[in-house]
Amino acid sequence: MNFPKPRKWLGQHFLTDPRILGRIADVLEITDADTVVEIGPGRGALTEQLLTRAKRVVAIEIDRDLAKLLREKHDGDERVTIIESDVLDVNLGEAAGGPYLVAGNVPYNITTPILFHALEHVRATRAVYLVQREVAERVVAEAASENYGALSANVQALATAELVFKVAAGAFTPPPKVESAVLRIVPRADPLIAPSEEAAYRAMVVGSFGFRRKQMQRVIRELWDLGAEPAAEILARAKIDPAARPEVLNPSDFARLLRSRATRPD
Repeated sequence: MNFPKPRKWLGQHFLTDPRILGRIADVLEITDADTVVEIGPGRGALTEQLLTRAKRVVAIEIDRDLAKLLREKHDGDERVTIIESDVLDVNLGEAAGGPYLVAGNVPYNITTPILFHALEHVRATRAVYLVQREVAERVVAEAASENYGALSANVQALATAELVFKVAAGAFTPPPKVESAVLRIVPRADPLIAPSEEAAYRAMVVGSFGFRRKQMQRVIRELWDLGAEPAAEILARAKIDPAARPEVLNPSDFARLLRSRATRPD
């Protein structure tokens, strides 16, 4: 099949190694009853692996030419649905039409928005992404570690994350300038924050790491425009050391902090 040249502006790097593609599909733990939403199927190499395991694949592709080729390739196969769209404009649960899994070779330039989009309700049962290794390391990092930050705290409040294995740049066409990794994300049965709290939690965490080198007493005063006394009261209720810095707070700490502010007496 004659494929169009990779489009740099879409961050296209196609994985073609069947062994690695098979490992990615295996990590997703697909059964023959599952629907898989595939993000960025590209030339369809991972799609083929998913179809050997799943009941149905819903593939979302932004590239018009590749979407056309995929439709032609799978014409008449009722197990395959091709959606030509930016994945951020697609409600994944509605596209799946029921419980679903997610798989994808995610463009490096929009990895974080895609991860958060896929964690919106209704969440996938499991998700496996091929991402930049540095991003995977940030997602799985523990509090107080070098790679821990806003991405870590936001994802881990809602899900467990695991860096499963790394993929060398030479496995791609064209090869990226960085190493990649397979990241597995499973929504928590006991998320630390409720759906109604997610936007406020995300804003608080991102804002806190914007003051990464400051102590939490100063962070929340600037973040929430508070005086010294109410800031100290909020931190005391949340059982957070006022001298601590954001990078030592784990997701549970941030969740307590959010609720402590919400329950602050007038």
